[in-house]
Amino acid sequence: MLKKEVRQGMKFNIQWFDQLPSTNAYLRGLADENRALPSGTVIAAREQTAGRGRQNRQWRSAPNRNLCFSLFLRTDAELINIPALTMAAALAVDDLLHDQGISSEPKWPNDVLVGRRKICGILSGHVALDGGARGIIIGIGLNINMTAEEAAAIDRPATSILIETGRTADVSQTLEKLFQPLEKRIAQWESGGFEAIREEWTLKAGPVGKPLAVHDGEIGKSGTLAGFGLHGELLLQTANGMETIWSGDVS
Repeated sequence: MLKKEVRQGMKFNIQWFDQLPSTNAYLRGLADENRALPSGTVIAAREQTAGRGRQNRQWRSAPNRNLCFSLFLRTDAELINIPALTMAAALAVDDLLHDQGISSEPKWPNDVLVGRRKICGILSGHVALDGGARGIIIGIGLNINMTAEEAAAIDRPATSILIETGRTADVSQTLEKLFQPLEKRIAQWESGGFEAIREEWTLKAGPVGKPLAVHDGEIGKSGTLAGFGLHGELLLQTANGMETIWSGDVS
């Protein structure tokens, strides 16, 4: 079960670095060294040289182009609830982008798209702490000042705030603006897990009934979206019946 008491006024403690190989890896090292690391610890880098996404894909960011940061959250939630926290973080990014006039939408399980172009990726993991608690590390990469030429050089369709609005944005200020929707969405997750965000997630990432193909490594399945399970797992209606999908790339 998730915690029923939601923290009030979550405090974010930011540490900025000019360059890091990976904000997730650096924050994991901090958590391993300091079992009392407080919730709200944020590691952000102006340049990330060896970031990783799902399927161990490389995610690099040139200086001051994109927002690369990782957030540490202490929780006693069960591991099965972590995917829903990633989805809550995606909704927070979606909130921020809509506030800036960008018509984005979350994509299961951990992306935010504009049209069919990726603007944000999220990767979460856990760290065991003393006393049975655990720490969750949420890594977020948001394309801010990536140019159209840089996006075209990526092997998958990508976009950025600059491409969508024609305006550059300050990376540090964008992070500050993201904290309010992040705090709101984390509070929802803490109070009720995926059920607390189910309605919005299904509306934004749906609709139910749309055709989907899911690939996890060499395994591919196709069908239609039947909805989402208790913990945010994807329910795929196939010719052979209902399939429960916990991870994979959706197209």
